[in-house]
Amino acid sequence: MHEQEQRDRLLQIGCDLNAIQDLDILMERILTEARDFVDADAGSIYILEDRTLRFAYTQNDTLQKKLSQGEKLLYSTFTLPVNDRSIAGYVALYNRTLCIDDVYRIPETAPYRFSRSFDVRSQYRSRSMCTLPLTGMNQKVLGVLQILNALAPDRSVRTFTDQDIRILQHFASIASLALERAQLTRSILLRMIQMAEMRDPKETGAHVNRVGSYAVVLYETWARRRDIDPVTLERQRDRLRMAAMLHDVGKVAIPDHILKKPGRFTEEEFLTMQQHTLHGARLFLNPLSDFDHAAAEVALTHHERWDGKGYPGYVDPATGLPLPDKTDDQGSALPRKGEEIPLFGRIVALADVYDALSHQRVYKEAWEEERVLGLIRDGSGTQFDPELVEIFFECLDTFQQISLRFP
Repeated sequence: MHEQEQRDRLLQIGCDLNAIQDLDILMERILTEARDFVDADAGSIYILEDRTLRFAYTQNDTLQKKLSQGEKLLYSTFTLPVNDRSIAGYVALYNRTLCIDDVYRIPETAPYRFSRSFDVRSQYRSRSMCTLPLTGMNQKVLGVLQILNALAPDRSVRTFTDQDIRILQHFASIASLALERAQLTRSILLRMIQMAEMRDPKETGAHVNRVGSYAVVLYETWARRRDIDPVTLERQRDRLRMAAMLHDVGKVAIPDHILKKPGRFTEEEFLTMQQHTLHGARLFLNPLSDFDHAAAEVALTHHERWDGKGYPGYVDPATGLPLPDKTDDQGSALPRKGEEIPLFGRIVALADVYDALSHQRVYKEAWEEERVLGLIRDGSGTQFDPELVEIFFECLDTFQQISLRFP
């Protein structure tokens, strides 16, 4: 990409990045675009949290090519102290760009070192590396962007040029503004969830992060099966991830004597608990964005069942009454079933059940994995969309990795 083309692309990418609201999806896009600018094989993003760098996201084309189509690159999360012993820690500590021609040949006089453990495990060879700070409006370091193995036209690894470094620094400044905004959005979402957690200890930040991540994996595979165009796919998964995180926010309106009851509900109590779907959807009435539409849809329909035995059915969340022309002979709301249930609701229904059963709660132990998988397998075509169950088992390794990322 020529320098003028890169400048033109920078102008466009600023608009594109600011259109993405979800933090995780934004990090993926930032990494993709940064690598594209300099034709790099791999890269990672670290996020600064409490004076510690959390390894948040990674991409590697060489390793990705070894996987089947649609399969995700699995990676372990870890943290680094902000000090000069590691490359990322050094960049965060001193808020400066650091480019290295060969990370295996760092001078002995440098305080930082490169860990070869990932290379050894994956049989990869890291070589050239450009590491940049991501800084917010007040020059506070938000994280670190690390771009690895720039490629020459013949696909051999080359060093980063001065032009590469300039364009990456410009890109990092644009990406940082989008990252800061997305972190604020995520913070607001998590505070809403913490409000729900004060009422219901079952709703935690880890739980909703896992459900949101599972939901995106299911949607991506579903969309690829239908050749959904990349722009639509990115926009939809951005909306879905945040909406999935707020699926149970309506529980804040359920009385404590029901919400915190340790035993089984009476029929009347269960009917009251079902109202959390309507309460959640009401929070997003008079929508101002596509996200509001998605959040209302997920809150309302994530307890519907493929066989029509879920709830609340065709009900107007604003009034709690059945929708016109959607009632049975007794005037009750008709159930939603099959593809009458919106896709996002069907996805979150499966993601939520998998996570709830797989993890310990205040009132139960985590189920053994085989028991969880058996329930999901048996629920295909009754509780769950059968195609989504098929996709779930295709992506099970990714689900398990997500579970480890948000313990």
